[in-house]
Amino acid sequence: KVKTLPTIMVVGLRQSLKKSLETERNSNAIINVITAEDIGKFPATNVAEALAQMPGVTIDRVLGATQRVSIDGMDPSLNLSFLDGHPVAQALWLYGDQPNRGFNYSLLPPEILGNLEIYKSPEARLPSGSIGGTIIMHTLEPLNLPANTLRASVGYNYNDMVSQGKPDVSLIYSWKNANSTWGIDVAAEHYEQITNRQGEEIFGYTPVATIAKVNPAVAGQIASGQIQSTAIMPNEINSANFQQTEKRTSFVSNIQFRPNNQFEATLGLMYLRDQLNNYNQSMYAFPTWLASTQQGISGLVQGANGVIIAGNQCDPSTQPTCPTGAAGATVFDNNARRATVTTRGINLHAAYHGYGWELSGQAGVSTSHDPITQAFIEPVYFGGYNWSLGQGFNFSNPTAAQNPTNWAGYYFMGNYGSLPYYARDNWAQANFKYDLNGFFNDIRVGVRWAVHHEGQTLNVYTGVPVTTLTGIGAGPLTNLSGLSSLNFFPGSVYHVQPSGPNAIYNYVLATPGLFNNLYAPFVYDNTFGVAQKSEAGYAQLDFGNDNGLRGNLGVRFVHTLIDASGFVISQADVGSLPAPPGSYQTVANAHNNILPSFNIAYDLTPDVILRGAAAEAIAWAPYNQETPYTETNDTVLTGTGGNAHLNPYKSYNFNASVAWYFNDQSVLALSVFYKDLTNYITQGTGIEQLYNGLYQTAPSLYAQLPAGSCNATGICNYSIIRPQNGGSAEVKGLEVSYQQPFAHTGFGLRTNLTYTDGSTHTGGLLPYNSKLSYNFSPYFEKGPLTASVTYSWQSKYLAGGYVAGAPSVMVAPWAELDFDATYQFDHHFSVSFDALNLLNSTYKEYAQGNPTEIYARYKSGREYIARLNYKF
Repeated sequence: KVKTLPTIMVVGLRQSLKKSLETERNSNAIINVITAEDIGKFPATNVAEALAQMPGVTIDRVLGATQRVSIDGMDPSLNLSFLDGHPVAQALWLYGDQPNRGFNYSLLPPEILGNLEIYKSPEARLPSGSIGGTIIMHTLEPLNLPANTLRASVGYNYNDMVSQGKPDVSLIYSWKNANSTWGIDVAAEHYEQITNRQGEEIFGYTPVATIAKVNPAVAGQIASGQIQSTAIMPNEINSANFQQTEKRTSFVSNIQFRPNNQFEATLGLMYLRDQLNNYNQSMYAFPTWLASTQQGISGLVQGANGVIIAGNQCDPSTQPTCPTGAAGATVFDNNARRATVTTRGINLHAAYHGYGWELSGQAGVSTSHDPITQAFIEPVYFGGYNWSLGQGFNFSNPTAAQNPTNWAGYYFMGNYGSLPYYARDNWAQANFKYDLNGFFNDIRVGVRWAVHHEGQTLNVYTGVPVTTLTGIGAGPLTNLSGLSSLNFFPGSVYHVQPSGPNAIYNYVLATPGLFNNLYAPFVYDNTFGVAQKSEAGYAQLDFGNDNGLRGNLGVRFVHTLIDASGFVISQADVGSLPAPPGSYQTVANAHNNILPSFNIAYDLTPDVILRGAAAEAIAWAPYNQETPYTETNDTVLTGTGGNAHLNPYKSYNFNASVAWYFNDQSVLALSVFYKDLTNYITQGTGIEQLYNGLYQTAPSLYAQLPAGSCNATGICNYSIIRPQNGGSAEVKGLEVSYQQPFAHTGFGLRTNLTYTDGSTHTGGLLPYNSKLSYNFSPYFEKGPLTASVTYSWQSKYLAGGYVAGAPSVMVAPWAELDFDATYQFDHHFSVSFDALNLLNSTYKEYAQGNPTEIYARYKSGREYIARLNYKF
């Protein structure tokens, strides 16, 4: 039979690797394991970064390594994560973000974990809902720790793109009585961090032939052959600055009771409060915005692949030759946001071991909510500039541009948004295991009930009076600090640094009668609710003999009921409140799925194990995609929406591996996998007639929308992307992993490589599928010193679009170099130092098939963390 390993806090890197291999070696399924010390001894500040060092695992770093974790080339939403066997509810923290079923690993301090398992092949006893992999995190248990175990650390983290660092403090204490019949552990952490991501963004491209219709200078360049009529130019060049101050307080506790060898119960408690206030500034030179700005375009320079890479915007105040009526415009979006995610949870697990049988179960609830708000202003500066794709823009009259009085509201000043978000999970499960004492070792049967609720309501209040940045309380304009690493023009991009985001909140909230000006279309378009209820039952046979053969086979039946709610509003009612009776509608869908699974392992020799697995698996689309909601961009007439009639993703998964454990800390392994997705949810585009908010808020801009697209009552033809059933896809790949300490030198190596090849039935790319990724991590542990260096690389992959309704974009290859070192003074005290993203890599997005059609480039800086650690 497979050995059951206790959850323990291991000490020492080599001991950690040994314990991880023991768990992997004794598993029937194909899994990877990370123990507590793996997270602390390798460069990683959260669980996601530690996961990324495992074979087959990659992460998307657009806003930090927290929640977009891909396993075996699958979209992060097609993987599930559980804490001690149960889900953790998660509310969104970013205003306007799209929900997904991935896990936000920044919520959990790594110190609370004993180990973590990545199941790449399903078992019938495990919850369904994952096609890529299932991640199960196990917290520390007091009865498996020495009495009066104490771990404490005080740290300081600093990013070289911010002006100051922040502290973090953590404490773990575990106690049990002398008889080890009951105990309690408590883990508490307070963590603070300042983030400053700077970059360049382009929100779409326009054919120069369109500009030539209103601009003789551009028409002349086309006629002379300087630029091609088919060339495209950026709609704008945005200097983007995302600043965030995070303050996270967490508390996790396990109370464990084991009065005898037969009965055991554990009560788990969780409280997390994560304040994630952020300030997102976007200053974008916008040559294609208005008819007047299109007339002011000149001096276009064409680069490779038909992309205009530079140009000039004339300034009537400094250039007498500027055409009459032409102008240059720079729009300055200021998004001041407040977010505090509060998560609570309670889980009770109990088990009774009889003679040859075992009965166990668990039940609990997890809630999360976030009263997200945003104060928004959008002043505009009218003046000329020259711009270069990849280098930013320079104002023609810097003195005027740096004066905050010259930045004022144009067609409107701003608004106030309230986006309360909620999530809740309830679960109950019962399991029975009976020993068969034969080739079939035991049979397991069980039932599981779970309900997930998630939703949001968007309220946007308008009527903010027009003023200048001086009127808001802005200071002088200053340069961004990190843009030199993006090769921007010296002194090119100036951002107004107001008294802080509080100044924006104060001005917007002081609007007379602000909360009487609720904007109806946003309420209707961005409000949704989902209730997903599942009832499951399973049966699983574990088998094995003394000749090295073992495994399991089973089947899981899952009945799922999804109630998806949203507004369905007629065109006549879309601009007014309150909502008509019956307009908030719920669509119910029921699904039944029978999911067989089979895992087998055979010891070819005492040190070589061959494994195989086959299973049918399902996963579900992100929650908002299951609802009848719609989100639009009123300027470019595009949008995204949901579909309340989606079926689950369905896949037939096949895995095989061979692993050579040539000593207790070493392994050389090869794994292959194939996933045949018979229902892969694809994105379809159609034209829908919807209300355009500019008709009400900015009539002059509404009048300039493309001719024939809108009518006289505010209704426009939108290109809407919605998910739809019926697609298919396949993913195949292999993983090679190797780790070994080199005798008694203290040196060792851990490395892995993953190749995946995935596509839809039409040959399209799969989101977040990097064809090649690898990690190379040499380490040293001898005496008091432990150190490691990790180099990680992943190839390009497809990710989400830059704005509602935009096509997906490619993310360029990513390389990262990290370092970690710990020095142990004695049995109690040690110091550690982590350095992450030492290469200060650039996160780059570009159009599919055209790497010169850039959509975003970001720098997030190098991160350094120093800690003083104590253990007893």
